[in-house]
Amino acid sequence: MATTDQDRLIRVGDPRMSGLDRFFKISERGSSVRTEVIAGFATWLTMAYILFVNPAILGSVTDRAGTTLAFPQVLTVTALVAGVMTLAMGIYANYPFAIAAGLGLNAFVTFSLVATLGLTWPQAMGVILIEGAIISVLVLTGFREAVLNAIPMDLKRAIGIGIGLFLAIIGLVNGGIVVNSDATLITLNPNLSNLHVLTFVVGLALTAALVTRKMRGGLLIGILATTVFAIILNQGFGHSAIWPDGIAHVPSKIVASPDFGLFGKVNFGVFDVLGLATAAAAILAVMLSDFFDTMGTVVGLADEAGLLDEDGKLPGINRVLLVDSVAAAAGGLASSSSNTTYIESAAGISEGGRTGLTSVIVGGLFLLAIFFSPIAGVIPAEATAPVLVIVGYFMMQSVGEISWRDPAVGIPALLTIVMMPFTYSITNGVGAGFLAYVAIKLLQGKFREVHPLLYVVAGVFAWYFVHGLLA
Repeated sequence: MATTDQDRLIRVGDPRMSGLDRFFKISERGSSVRTEVIAGFATWLTMAYILFVNPAILGSVTDRAGTTLAFPQVLTVTALVAGVMTLAMGIYANYPFAIAAGLGLNAFVTFSLVATLGLTWPQAMGVILIEGAIISVLVLTGFREAVLNAIPMDLKRAIGIGIGLFLAIIGLVNGGIVVNSDATLITLNPNLSNLHVLTFVVGLALTAALVTRKMRGGLLIGILATTVFAIILNQGFGHSAIWPDGIAHVPSKIVASPDFGLFGKVNFGVFDVLGLATAAAAILAVMLSDFFDTMGTVVGLADEAGLLDEDGKLPGINRVLLVDSVAAAAGGLASSSSNTTYIESAAGISEGGRTGLTSVIVGGLFLLAIFFSPIAGVIPAEATAPVLVIVGYFMMQSVGEISWRDPAVGIPALLTIVMMPFTYSITNGVGAGFLAYVAIKLLQGKFREVHPLLYVVAGVFAWYFVHGLLA
């Protein structure tokens, strides 16, 4: 056997191995400390855009109590939870998976819980804390896998696609491209000749080019470059007749003490506000989204890294799922929205990351970002909006995997996808799809093909919709 092969396959306990190597099983998995560090930086660069996108989404809606979440505060808790939980993933689960506030899940909190259902921000975060706690219990009892098996794969795909379309339309609205219309509900902005739209268009073109060229950290670079462009425009045209309000300003400082004012601002009054059935439907909707997004992401990443066993299973997956579930609850506790495992972890895996040391590096970088909150106040909505559109593209890629030729599957999938952007509610999309699937199967006489648990889920959503009509 060649020397290089011997070095790569050092047995656990070999005296040549460092304590770090033994703990993370670095050599055993065919990696090295240097490779793991590089992989950690690659993953962080690819997903650090969430530090700016999450505050942009959560800060876009004012709750019924008149509270708007401050951009710097949201950045602080976003970095805090991502850092701590990614460290936990690396140290406890020992896999190169990174965690941060979930796109789609934060949209659910903002536009479904707060904007549509009328919860305050503390109540909405209480919902996230509850669902995270429930999922944690389901992991510990082994029930999570049973729920996963109850939902047809095509509906799982449709949920992700619908959320992608939802994020894309939010990006177009924030970029000034799509506006309200009395005649057609939504329409193209009749006034595209302004510098807000120009900033968005330039940002979209630049970010799309970076993504097309597979530039590492392309989304983050796109946000920062678009912000610089906006600052330059602001210096030349700010507070003029064409741009009376300005858009972006150079910060007075780069580093500041973190503001943890949002941490612990949760309230469990959701049941008092919405009633038992509607509150349960809301919790169930976000829980299902969290469920399937994580399971698909983890299995896909593990397969890419070559970490699955001969049966196609990930050894110790319950540890991964437990950290991910606790991260959801931690996101609610900190008011950063539900946190989940990121598909962008593939960036580090592609660089050779195979162990939890990769995640430790990512977590450390997120914790350092806590001190750079002044930068967050500079990022305009027009700079983050292009990223939402492009993330929508990423989430649309599985649309061809749905069995569209089977109307019993295609119709529920279609309803799931279109109801989310057209009603500005992820809950409505999930509910409509599940109800349609169960109803069609019953009318076909194929009721045995429906998992019993899905009947329970459909019943909850039926009450959710009827209760809304009768309220």
